[in-house]
Amino acid sequence: QLVESGGDLVQAGGSLRLDCTSPDPLEGYHIGWFRQAPGHEREGIFCISSSQNNNVNYQNFVKGRFTISRDNAKNTVSLQMNSVKSEDAGVYFCAARGSHEKHCSLFRRDWQYWGQGTRVTVSS
Repeated sequence: QLVESGGDLVQAGGSLRLDCTSPDPLEGYHIGWFRQAPGHEREGIFCISSSQNNNVNYQNFVKGRFTISRDNAKNTVSLQMNSVKSEDAGVYFCAARGSHEKHCSLFRRDWQYWGQGTRVTVSS
């Protein structure tokens, strides 16, 4: 079970942190963050491989603005969003995949477990 939190109304240029939490340990899983904007497909934007490697993968349009981190003690993976833009608005989903691969995928089809999403709204 994955639960996202932290979605809110944020002003353009501001910051927001989204958390993905589970009652179960997440360190053995790849964790990904996906975004679905109105009228668009759900797209992968950032992911982190299992704690064995903690490799990250991300879309260029979040480079330098978003970061991902794990807190294994809290079974949480967080997405820190800085310099938020209007196009960052949407529903953000976290996903998990059990894998021994070193690198995580941003393709939706590769993920097994999904949360219900949390909404990010950006005001100009």
